[in-house]
Amino acid sequence: MKAVILVGGLGTRLRPLTCNTPKPMIPLVNQPFIVHVLENLRNQGIDEVILCVQYLADRFREALGDGSALGLKIHVIEEPEPLGTAGAVKNVEHMLDGSTFVFNGDVLTDLDLRAMLAFHRERGSKLTIALTPVEDPTAYGLVEMDETGHICRFMEKPRVDEVTSNLINAGTYIIEPELFRYVPPKQHYMFERGLFPVVLQTRDPMYGYPSPAYWTDIGTPTAYLEVHHDILVGKVRYRFHGKEIGNRVWLVGDADIHPRAQVIGPVVIGPGVKIGAGAQIIGPTVIGAGCVIGAQARIEGAVLWDGNQIAEGVTLRSCVVGSRNQIGARTHITDGAVIGDACIIEADNRLERGIRIWPETHLKERSISF
Repeated sequence: MKAVILVGGLGTRLRPLTCNTPKPMIPLVNQPFIVHVLENLRNQGIDEVILCVQYLADRFREALGDGSALGLKIHVIEEPEPLGTAGAVKNVEHMLDGSTFVFNGDVLTDLDLRAMLAFHRERGSKLTIALTPVEDPTAYGLVEMDETGHICRFMEKPRVDEVTSNLINAGTYIIEPELFRYVPPKQHYMFERGLFPVVLQTRDPMYGYPSPAYWTDIGTPTAYLEVHHDILVGKVRYRFHGKEIGNRVWLVGDADIHPRAQVIGPVVIGPGVKIGAGAQIIGPTVIGAGCVIGAQARIEGAVLWDGNQIAEGVTLRSCVVGSRNQIGARTHITDGAVIGDACIIEADNRLERGIRIWPETHLKERSISF
């Protein structure tokens, strides 16, 4: 079974985290997000994956190779220019030879793909769209079906008085390659505003597959942080790597944790981490490889990427800290703040209220109390 993953976006909503790293390569619980997606596909019977890439394609080749390390056959296909969602799949149409899964590359879900495929085949569907319920569908693409599940209408970002369903497009499709005859070659063309309306007009069988499975778009820093919390508290199926060294505390490799440090799960700790005396690490928290946490620091509900140096008395709460940063003593980073890569933030700064610090920023002592 083949799958196509659309990973061509620039990840602008996630900046500064995506200034140096493609969105699908940002870490999810200390491994690239795309690796988690690929392992999930492999475990559900998919053996060949095509990545449609437009931004930093070499990063995917370096990280994934031919896929053999993951038990998959992986092709990284670089688009010469942005082709849109349907246009990107049209570009690899020659590689498709049967029912094909298509995934948006910024969605985390534990959808049962085998059940969705069985549904697709039982109904003789040419295009099946996974649907997920949301509380407020006005910000999404609403999908209406008849009693058999056949899709009758799409409504993009409906007004409140237009809402007739709470089911939205969840960004996972099963498509028969013959439908790509409707997609113009070498042009920017979208599923939502192009192919789907055309299939409604041609009356090719198109069904919705509602599912209560976990679903979220990791496309903003807030969502990215929430996804980590959801994984760590068990809202989504996830296989933790490493060994469980305490109650819901997982360690990959070795770490130097001072006996007077306190670690309260759920917490994931990467290899080579050092945690100083009196430090408190309170879940849901993820600490990347090689981080050094100083004495009396307090880290709660935070995500730290690799190689960060956290000085004594620092407070990190509900924030994301990129790679290779130096955080000075007694600095507070809280309330959705996001730090890019390779920043130097000297002592006694306060970064709060969702502030974003771009890579390689240098803040002197007491520069910001935001």
